[in-house]
Amino acid sequence: MTVAITGSTGFVGRAVLDIAASQGVRVRALARRVPEEDIAGVEWIEGDLANRDALSRLVDGADAVIHIAGLTNTHDLTQFDTVNVLGTQTLLEATRAAGVKPFVFVSSLSAREPKLSAYGASKAKAETVVEASGLDWIIVRPPAVYGPRDTEMFELFRTARSGFVPLPPRGATSIIHVEDLARLLVALTTAKPGDARHRLFEPDDGREGGWSHKELAHAIGLAVGRTSVFAPNLPASVLRAGAAIDGLVRRKKAKLTADRVGYMIHPNWVARFDRRVPVHVWQPEIEGLDGLARTAQWYREAGWL
Repeated sequence: MTVAITGSTGFVGRAVLDIAASQGVRVRALARRVPEEDIAGVEWIEGDLANRDALSRLVDGADAVIHIAGLTNTHDLTQFDTVNVLGTQTLLEATRAAGVKPFVFVSSLSAREPKLSAYGASKAKAETVVEASGLDWIIVRPPAVYGPRDTEMFELFRTARSGFVPLPPRGATSIIHVEDLARLLVALTTAKPGDARHRLFEPDDGREGGWSHKELAHAIGLAVGRTSVFAPNLPASVLRAGAAIDGLVRRKKAKLTADRVGYMIHPNWVARFDRRVPVHVWQPEIEGLDGLARTAQWYREAGWL
């Protein structure tokens, strides 16, 4: 089979390419800039979510679509709707015209609370567009995704090595290793309609109740060789001040933005048990402590730590 994938050069997308290759699945991948690296089984389509011609070529003759591409951080909040909502709509139109099904959409747990952030709101709007598409859609809301090549949670590993992990206010979150998420996305392209179509899933690492922020901080500390770390829960006011400072220092490249603070301070980003994937379709294979340790090892070998 051939699966059309957006976001294939990103953190999650690259993991999906690896899993697809290991399973002998052919991939047609959209990229703004075609990588110089040759990846077996991948046909590259140069373009983005605003390029209708590229999207038509991407989905033509495909057996399924996995839509991963999206904007997660920007100083211009209007761009969230432009990329995450309108871009998804344009891809849906191309997919519908090509008669492709199923359509697997990678959303975010932040879509559960769209009032907290422009990012979450854009993902919630995109979900509505997907559900109204008339396609055989499947929505996946991953929690915090970690693993090799990740630059977001890497910041926690980096600070943990020095024995300090700053945390948002008290709360809990679920996590998932990028390889487990990639296996899920590929598995959903061939799942029986009754098992997956027109359903919304919230996968995780299988840890009941997720991880408290303190537990996750100490687990990351262990992964980098620290038996203990100082992990204070910072109040929202401090995080907002930090976002303002990061904006002044790194400007458009700031990672801590006011929009991110909006959903960081929410106390519950735990995947819900009633949104689990049927066990005969997929189950997580990488337990949290093991996955964090393997991720830390990858960072060391890559020279990041």
